[in-house]
Amino acid sequence: MSHDEYEDPLHAARAHAMDWLDSLPERRIQPELAIEAVKDRLGRDLPVAGDDATRVVHHLAEAVEPGLIAMQSPRFYGFVIGGTYPAALAADWLVSAWDQNAGSRQATPGVVAAEELAGDWLLSLLGLPAEAGVGFSTGATTANLSGLLAARSAVLRRLGWDVERDGLAGGPPITFLAGDSVHSSILSAGQLAGLGRPRTVGADPQGRISLPGLDAALAAATGPVVVALQAGDVHSGCFDDFASAIPLARAAGAWVHVDGAFGLWAGASPALRHLVEGYELADSWATDAHKTLNVPYDCGVAIVRDPSDMLAALGTQAAYLPVRAGVLEPFDRAVELSRRARGVPVWAALRALGRDGVAGLVDGLVAAARGLAAGFTAIPGLQVVNDVVFTQVCLAAVDDATTTALGDWLRADSTAWPSNSTWQGRQVVRFSVSNRGTDAAQVARTVDAVARAAAALGIS
Repeated sequence: MSHDEYEDPLHAARAHAMDWLDSLPERRIQPELAIEAVKDRLGRDLPVAGDDATRVVHHLAEAVEPGLIAMQSPRFYGFVIGGTYPAALAADWLVSAWDQNAGSRQATPGVVAAEELAGDWLLSLLGLPAEAGVGFSTGATTANLSGLLAARSAVLRRLGWDVERDGLAGGPPITFLAGDSVHSSILSAGQLAGLGRPRTVGADPQGRISLPGLDAALAAATGPVVVALQAGDVHSGCFDDFASAIPLARAAGAWVHVDGAFGLWAGASPALRHLVEGYELADSWATDAHKTLNVPYDCGVAIVRDPSDMLAALGTQAAYLPVRAGVLEPFDRAVELSRRARGVPVWAALRALGRDGVAGLVDGLVAAARGLAAGFTAIPGLQVVNDVVFTQVCLAAVDDATTTALGDWLRADSTAWPSNSTWQGRQVVRFSVSNRGTDAAQVARTVDAVARAAAALGIS
């Protein structure tokens, strides 16, 4: 292995990466080719003989690029997808070059040091307990899973049941509660944790959990209880009333978990912190760094108030693994034993932004969402159907067919790329503002694209 064998392939990769990044502000967002066409370009048959590494890189980039969607475009509003800060992207390249299995403090002290600092900084930024355990995972689904596994372990342990030793079968049944607008990642995490799907207790028109419904469900529960609350509804952007719901749940002896895939970051903004007032009283939290913080995919963050609960549920022991030295190992903080150092790009983004920069990022995303809503409201025949309190804007026309056509037209035009969805019994076009580059100019271009779509479709 020599320096020379890496130099040309890495230079080729850099050239293609820069071409891609340079194209993002103006390129069409929609992919040009579908999967089967890309497979044809790549070549379907595994060759008998290998190929030169640099030629492989060129071939890969040239074959795949027409099938890429410009998710980093400042006018990409689909799903909840962040952009990429330069420092975070460069750090992610280093993570690949260093190729550290970041499961152990003793084996990989360099990257673990950066991850542990990133965790400390996140707790400080978000106003969460400084003693909490922080683990880096693939995304919010696995971060939610980590929180629910810790919850499952803790509520059963209080009753003398060791779920790690004995499993769930035969143990006290757990009541799992959530609001009607619970996200699918909580549904998936609940199933994987053996809790099943949550019993929903109602929600207000914007999606906030019903407090009377929660109170009644807690009163009816006869055993251990886990409550999932939400920071940032995927349609309305609304936040549960943590200051009321968490004391209610805690008084009933329930564990409270907060799914904050994109909304947890409101806690980093002095102007928006009122949205999450009281969330620090919960027992566990989950978020994504690859959404609001704009680091590369993939990076979720699991946070558990008491690190011993994290250790009990997620801890790994084996004769060949390092002996703990009084501090949780990375493999005690996530469901994976082996993983890349996902927290290093988080450290880089936070170091580059600083506390004020993170607040400015979140405030800017919210300002862009409000700008979109104001622009859309001025277009005849269209209606913003949610209260725009954070980064989500839902748009509808007079009927479902027209709303669906509006989303289809916008994605085909590809100046802006929202996603269609169903919310409160009607079709909507969802604009999720998650990219650091979505400024006033990009908002204006997006509003213009929607106005052109409305004119083309005869919406008035």
